[in-house]
Order: sequence, then C-alpha cells, then structure tokens
Amino acid sequence: KAVVSTQSTGTSVLQETRTFNETPLNTRKCIHVLAKIVYMINQGEQLSTTEAREAFFATTRLFQSKDVTLRRMVHLVIKELPTAPDDAIIATSSLTKDMTGKEDGYRATAIRSLCKITDMTMLTAIERYLKQALVDRNPAVSSAALVSTLHLGKDNSPAEMVKRWTNEINEALNSDNVMVQYHALGLMYSVKKHDRLAVSKLLAKYTKGGVRSPYASCFLIRIACKVIEENEQDNNGPLIDFLESCLRHKSEIVIYEAARALCNLPNLSGKDIAPAISVLQLFLSSPKPTLRFAAVKTLNKVATNYPSSVTMCNLDLEHLISDTNRSIATLAITTLLKTGNEGSIDRLMKQIQSFMSEIPDEFKIVVVRAIQGLCFKFPKKHDVMMNLLSTMLRDEGGYQYKEAIVNTIIAVIEANPASQDTGLYHLCEFIEDCEHGVLATKILHLLGREGPKTPTPSKFIRYIYNRVILENPTVRAAAVTSLAKFGAVCADLKPSILVLLRRCLFDTHDEVRDRATFYLSVLESENPTFINQYLLNTLQSSIVGLQSLLVHYIDNPTKEAFNLNSVPITTAPAEVTPSSKTDDMIVDAPRKPAVPTKTRQEEFAEKLSSIPEFARLGPVFKSSTKPIELSESETEYYVQCNVHTFARHLVLQFDVTNTLNDQQLENVMVEVDAESYHVLGHLACPVLTFNDPGTCYTLLQLPEDPAEVPNTLTCTLKFLVKDCDPATGEADPVGYDDEYVLEDLEIGLNSLFQKVFKTNFAAAWDELDADSQADETYTLTTVKSLEGAVEQLISFFGMQPCERTERTTEGKSSHILLLAGQYKDGVECLIKTKIVYDGAVNMKVSARSADPSLNELLVSSI
Repeated sequence: KAVVSTQSTGTSVLQETRTFNETPLNTRKCIHVLAKIVYMINQGEQLSTTEAREAFFATTRLFQSKDVTLRRMVHLVIKELPTAPDDAIIATSSLTKDMTGKEDGYRATAIRSLCKITDMTMLTAIERYLKQALVDRNPAVSSAALVSTLHLGKDNSPAEMVKRWTNEINEALNSDNVMVQYHALGLMYSVKKHDRLAVSKLLAKYTKGGVRSPYASCFLIRIACKVIEENEQDNNGPLIDFLESCLRHKSEIVIYEAARALCNLPNLSGKDIAPAISVLQLFLSSPKPTLRFAAVKTLNKVATNYPSSVTMCNLDLEHLISDTNRSIATLAITTLLKTGNEGSIDRLMKQIQSFMSEIPDEFKIVVVRAIQGLCFKFPKKHDVMMNLLSTMLRDEGGYQYKEAIVNTIIAVIEANPASQDTGLYHLCEFIEDCEHGVLATKILHLLGREGPKTPTPSKFIRYIYNRVILENPTVRAAAVTSLAKFGAVCADLKPSILVLLRRCLFDTHDEVRDRATFYLSVLESENPTFINQYLLNTLQSSIVGLQSLLVHYIDNPTKEAFNLNSVPITTAPAEVTPSSKTDDMIVDAPRKPAVPTKTRQEEFAEKLSSIPEFARLGPVFKSSTKPIELSESETEYYVQCNVHTFARHLVLQFDVTNTLNDQQLENVMVEVDAESYHVLGHLACPVLTFNDPGTCYTLLQLPEDPAEVPNTLTCTLKFLVKDCDPATGEADPVGYDDEYVLEDLEIGLNSLFQKVFKTNFAAAWDELDADSQADETYTLTTVKSLEGAVEQLISFFGMQPCERTERTTEGKSSHILLLAGQYKDGVECLIKTKIVYDGAVNMKVSARSADPSLNELLVSSI
C-alpha cells in the first residue's frame, strides 16, 4: 500500500538507491526502494539511459546480500530495467551463479532475469545450464526455464538452438506438475508451429489422453481449433471428436473451453453445437459467478448466428435477469432479445423497463444496441420498442447513453419507413428538453431531411421553431436550416416558413442571421435549380481533398480558375446498422471534437500524387472500394489489385506478398493484356522478401469509347527469383526470370462513376432535361428475385442508391431503384429503374444527365 500510494518521482526514487551502499545493509528498506522502482517502471515512467544505468549498477551491489526476498527483488528489477548489452555482463556471472546454486527460492527468478538481459553472444555460455533447468526437479525452476526459452525462441538465432532441446521439452511434457506440463506444451508448439505435419503428430499424441494438466488441455483445444480452421476439416474428423470428448472432462475450465471452441468454429450447424449449448446451459445455474458470466457471454455470441439453438436456455436466462452481478444480468437480457420471438417482445420490454433503473449507463448502452437489433428483426413491433426507447430518453443518463438511443431510433427510421412518423415524433419530444447541443443539432438535420416527406409535415414546425427561440446559436442555426428545407419541399408551408425565417433576421448571432438571409433569398427566387443545389442536394466535396487542392492552387499560381469538379467527392453517408458487439462491456471514451479524417480514397490519392510517374495524370477520380484478389492467400504469391481511375487513365496497383521463405523476388511487375487498353508503362517493385508486402503499378490509357471500358484483363506476375537462406534471409547473388499466371481482372462500367448522395432525388431528376432521357427495357433471366436484381444493378453501375431504395419491401412484386452518380468528366447522372418480378425480372431503365450520349451508354450497357 505504501508503494502504490507513493508520489515519488523517478529522480527521488533513484536518490533512495544510496541506501544500497549502507553498511550494515538495511534489507527491509532496500526491498521497499526496489519495489518503488518496479512500480515506477510499470506505471510507464521512462528512465533516461543514464538513470537506468545508475539504477542497474546500484541494484547489482545488492548481490552481496543472502536474503532470499531481497535477492528475488534484485532479479525482478534487473529484468524490468532497460539494460545495455555491455552493462548486462556485470550481472551475468552473479545471475548464473544464482541459477545454478542450491537455493531454490531464487533460482527461478534468476533464470527469468538472465534470459531477459542475455544477447546471442552470451547465450551459448548459459545454454547448458538452461537446458538442464528445463527438466529440473523443482517445478518453479522448470516452469521459469520453459517460459524463458519460449521468449528466446521468438528470435531467429535462439530458435535454432531451442529446436535442439526437443528431448528435454518432451521430458517436461511428462511432468506431474500442471504448470510445467502446460508451459512445456506451449514451448513444444512454438517449436513446431510452422510444420503442419509436426503439429498434427503433436495433436495425435496428446489428444488421446496424454495430458493431465487442465491448462495444457485448454491449450490443446486451441491448437486443435486452429488446425481445423486452417485445414477446413469436416464436422466428423478426429479433432471434432476430441473437442466433444473434452465436454465430459472433470475440469470446468476444460469443459468451458471446449464448449466455447465448438461454438466459435465456422461452418457448424445448430445440431453440431447442441452438446456445447447443453453444457453452457448447466453452467448458467452454477453457484460460481465466473462460470455464469462465461456461459452467458458465450451464449450471447452464439445467439447472433444460431438464435434457435439458444432458445432452449431462455428459462435459465430469464432467471439470470435478477442476478446480483449486473454484467451477467445485462448479458442475459441481451441474449433473450436475440432469441426472443415476436410474441415474447411485449413481455421482454416490460422486463427491460424494470431492469434499466438498476444498471449503470455502460450496461444500458449494451441493452439499447440489443433493442436496435430486435427492431431490425421484427419490424412490425417497432411501436412497442419505440415507446420503450422514448421512455429511456426521458430518464436520467449521460451523453453517450442518450446518443446510443438517438442513433438507435434513427437506425430504425432508416430501416423501417413505417416507423418514421413515430420515431420523428419521439425525437421532437426529446429535443424539447435536451441538454446536449450535439444531439439536438443531429435531430434537427434529420427532421429537415425526413420531416417534409411525412404525411403531415406541419406538425414538426412547432418543435423546430422552438429551438430558434430557446437554444444556443449552434442549435438555432441548425433549426433555421431545417425550416428552410421544409419550405423548399412543402409548397403549402412555404409562406409560413418565410414568415418564420424573416423573424430569424433579428437574431443576436450573425451565423443565424446569415443563414436566414441566405435561405430567404433562395426560397424567394422561385428558381428550382437554386433551391435544389443550395438547399436540398448540396455540395459533397471532400473537406480534406478540397483543402489539399486549394493549398496546391495557392502555392502554384495559374491564370485558370479553380475547377471545383477536380475536388474528390466525399463518401456517401454510411447506413446505420445494428451493432454486432452487443456484449461489449466497455464504453468508448468521451469523444473529442470531430476532425476531418482521410478516407481510403484520399489516402490513395495522396500516395499516387507523391509518385512522379503519376503526378501528371491529375487528381484521382475513383479508387476501388476494396482490393480484388488475383490469387489465393495460401498460394506462393498472394496478389491483390486496387483500380484507380483518372480522367484519361487507369492505374492498377498490385499489392504482392511472397509467402515462400526460401525465395527473394526482384524487379516484380504485373503484365496486363487487353484489346481495348493501351499499356503505357510499369513501375516495378525492386525487392520482395518473405512475408514483406510490396507494391507495383501498371499504367493504362482508357479507351476513347466509354463502351469499351468494361473488359477482362489477363494478368501475369513477372519477376527475378533468387534463392535465399530461410534462417538468415541472405539471397544468392545470381537469380533467374520466372512468371506466375494470375486470375483475370474484370474492369466494369462502375470504374467510371463515383457515388453521389441525393437527399431529394425527385428535385434533382426534375432539374435535368427530360428530352435527353434515355430508356431501355430488359428481362433478367438469371436473377430470381427483386433483391438480387437491386444488388446487381447497384454493383454494376457503381452509383449511390438514394432515398433508401436499395431496400425492397417484403411481399411486393415491384420496386423502384433510384441511383445517383458522377461520371469521370464531372457530369452528374441519375438512373431510375422500375423493376417487376413475375417469375422473371422485368425492368425499365431510365437515365438522365447533361450528356445525351452518356444516357445512351448507361441504358444500353446492361
């Protein structure tokens, strides 16, 4: 307690090391000072090189003491202090003497310290002693030697030495001590883990009952799971049988580990994991809180993928709702929410309501996330769940708790149009008494986007205008913007909106006055184009990209005006989906003010602009959203491709990984062959070593005719191979040319279009010339559902679905898909697709843009 509560600084503690020079030595005081040093280091305080050296030399003076406790503290401090190899020699002989001495009280700590400070040059001197210690009769010494050897084996050179100690490790594996056997198994696996055959033999030997330690059994289970996942074994193999046999083990930790392993294995059916579920169900009624917590946490995860399999535990889970441990109770209620059926929702909501007042905010957030998942699962019961969320909003709680509820309500509104009116009303009630300006602003923006589309938008005006009167400037400004959007969409409300905006002209804050003045001018202009561009579908430029281009424009003066079309488009707003981490007990730290961060495309753009060969191509228009695999990760060379589209060129970025440890590749490049593309050049990767990814590029010129862009590219990886030593990585001076055929790369029409989010698609559609519209009718014979047709069309065009038309309504046979995008030349394009399913998918595709030829390309490209 004295050590933990100390406020001593590093300097004062180091001054106390003078105690080590006293005669006679005060053992108790020395131990106290050493404990302070260890505490200081573990608290993260950094010692300078001089301070660490002084502390090290001062500590080594204590080797003269014969006190066992003091000697162990000395070993611990030496192990924790950052020590230079030249200084470590001072303590090596004393530690070696302690390691080989007869005093078992500090032999183990001496081994740990010695292995920590020893480098390769001194390791050979203690190899014999360390090898003997592996099979020492004292379990503490043997365990220390095994664990220290395990850490040494992580480096290349000591690893080769450790491999020669297999006989001693095998002997330790037969020990009667549970920890020695566990550590020996860990070391043996570390030695053999790169040899699949050796690992298989290890499992075959010890899964038949050769392990007495429950910890070693748990480790065997984990090794078995890893082998099953790597080899993709079937559900009836010997390793699966081993896992099932562990469910009948006498140790509870082994039983739980086996049950958890079976539940986490991929490609298992609900029937396959039934024995594990039964074991976990028994643990739910255990008197031990740790077992109950472990079981309910595992069942919570299983319920995400196998809710029907966990239903048999519902009665036991309901009993846990009243558990004194609130973590267990929270997991129980969230698991019940996952496994519950539509008929049990009302009862569950009542249980939650009485339960919420008893738990802290971090657990409440977990429950809110689970309710969000339930809203997606049973959309028809949204009223019951919305009412509960509304009640929770009015209860006491911190910012993060309120934010989680607001995000959940917004997610439900986005996913279920039937809940829109109810959800917006609950949010309006909340902002009437909301103490968090950030949430009020977020809700006001949502009201401005969704409110005008409701059957009775006028009922929201009162709530919005109240914010103009009662709130701080930030919220007032957001309320003015929201009011203006109602006036832009709802013609019958426009006169009233104009009156309210005129009142805002007398606001005390300039931002509110400026917004009111601007929106009044736009609305009174009666110009549909202005209203659409400045109110409904505003600019979507990337903030980071805009800043970068403006700085470049200022630093490089030119007579040409700044081209706004050169600014990258910001990523479309991500859909809110239910969190899969509903069992997470940790709440995020308080959020800092939002700072614009670089998107994946902006990072690619910055990287490509720094390469001289590509800097002249201009700004990147689009980068592929995820890498395309051209070979499997298990093959000799793992290759992924990212496609970057410029105004007139394509840059193919190939990320290559060499998975062979006995080869070094040089001058690595990918040759591409396609009829309509002209290859302008390659940028090779100079050297590619084992497991060290490298990048090479291929530059292509886009065809003049956009219709020729969709194509299949044949790719071949070419390189110079040099054999190398797997241990040292040293390559031969002479190599030979080789090549590796990759999978074909598909370039689609979606490479030419960037996603653009349109808040009001109808206004944007009407703004474009109807006379240039192109139409075409298709029948899709290979697509068997509306959902499949919608997914394929979104992927094919690479545009942004608007107004949530990417979701189809269950039970309906027709659907309208609205897509918005921007062509690589800066022309905005809109597509409206009417889809009907009557045994086959029939659809009418209509396209509008400022370029008639582009419209024809879009409708004729399917």
